[in-house]
Amino acid sequence: MRPRHGLPRKWTGSRMRQQKKSMTTRLYGSIFRSPARMSVLAFLGLIGLGTLLLMLPAASTGRPVGLVDALFTATSAGCVTGLVVMDTGSALTVFGQAVVLGLIQAGGLGIMTISTLFLMMAGKRPSLAGRMLVQDTFTQGGRRTLQSILRDVALFTLTFEALGAVFMFFRFLPGRTTGRALYLSVFHSISAFCNAGFSLFSDSFLSYRSDWVLNLTLCLLIISGGIGFLVLSELRRQPSFNRRTWSRMSLHSKLVLSTTIFLIGSGALIILFMERNNTLAALSPGSRLLASLFQSVTARTAGFNTLPVGSLANETLCFPMLLMFIGASPGSCGGGIKTSTFATLVTLGISRLRGRERPQLFHRSISQASVGKAVSVVMISSLVVVTAVMALLMTEVGEIPHMAARGRFLELLFEAVSAFGTVGLSTGITGGLSTAGKAIITLVMFVGRLGPLVIAMAVSRPDASRYYYAEENIMIG
Repeated sequence: MRPRHGLPRKWTGSRMRQQKKSMTTRLYGSIFRSPARMSVLAFLGLIGLGTLLLMLPAASTGRPVGLVDALFTATSAGCVTGLVVMDTGSALTVFGQAVVLGLIQAGGLGIMTISTLFLMMAGKRPSLAGRMLVQDTFTQGGRRTLQSILRDVALFTLTFEALGAVFMFFRFLPGRTTGRALYLSVFHSISAFCNAGFSLFSDSFLSYRSDWVLNLTLCLLIISGGIGFLVLSELRRQPSFNRRTWSRMSLHSKLVLSTTIFLIGSGALIILFMERNNTLAALSPGSRLLASLFQSVTARTAGFNTLPVGSLANETLCFPMLLMFIGASPGSCGGGIKTSTFATLVTLGISRLRGRERPQLFHRSISQASVGKAVSVVMISSLVVVTAVMALLMTEVGEIPHMAARGRFLELLFEAVSAFGTVGLSTGITGGLSTAGKAIITLVMFVGRLGPLVIAMAVSRPDASRYYYAEENIMIG
């Protein structure tokens, strides 16, 4: 018997096997040779594993955690957000808390970074996609070797987390056993450096709002984990910090450091002014300043709080949303549109007002490619937040008249921005969200951690257009 086309049956079978092999090869190449898609798949795998572990009976103190809550918690921990639908300290066992801590550490540094580090420790060569992803995440233009990047990442992480745990240990020790104090200090040190915001205390750090040592330690950990490993590497290579040192630093580091200092300082002053007769009224002048500073730092990406967020004034809630939307810096453990993106757009606006074609700062001009990327990030990020808020209004409010749902819009907007910026601050509505609402926040946390452009590159076609249409001016403004 011969097949219909006259070829031997074994030839037809061989061709089919070759076609299947070719399709498999193309599928493998389209997924595993793209750093963006590798990053998405790595985080999905991390979240999936964390969800399964949190659903085990050994992870909870009561009934096993359901699928929706386990997925929400795993995503919040893996994306270093900090939004919770259950109390981490009381609802989860030590095993469950260890799962959360592992997700925070892996998600904060990036699962590809950790896996690449383990491969190199085992003497194996990481894949090209893995090397590209690590270099694109932690450097500018991939100018450094993979070994030096991973060495700095591991050095900074271990150093800051160890020092933070030592300082916090002595603050947690009074009234507790040595083992419990050590456990609390290690957990919160990792959570702070990774900008996660998970706390084993039901009120976060509300009862420690007057403790200068603990608050400043947390602030330094949050800032260190949020300015990016590239900036930390540049600072480490400087023997001393002075005007000459500042002039030798890269434009990226100058932009990140100056923007971070400005946002923290202005945020602390604004919160201090807006809450002076509200949540800060009962505190001493020193505690007021400390609480305002801490809330300004943690609103960027961390999610801890020493003031009751649900009791803040409406105007105060609006300003932290801006800080949360901006977020941390590139190559860090935090989310948001990033400080460099915000600074680039502000510089662009000021330069255009002054009649300059290109944005200029610190005697340097920001490239058009960087400006275009910054505009794209802000536009896509704004679209994500607006879409999420509209979806939450449909699932959590429904067709209720506006007069009957006063305050819900601000609460849902705050929740969506917090999820996108991977911050973790909430007015207290997270646990009461519907199943659909939790799914929406879960998706927003995932997009916020990876970044809108990474998601877009992961699902887009790799082929770029090789031609352009003729240009034509339009009216703007």
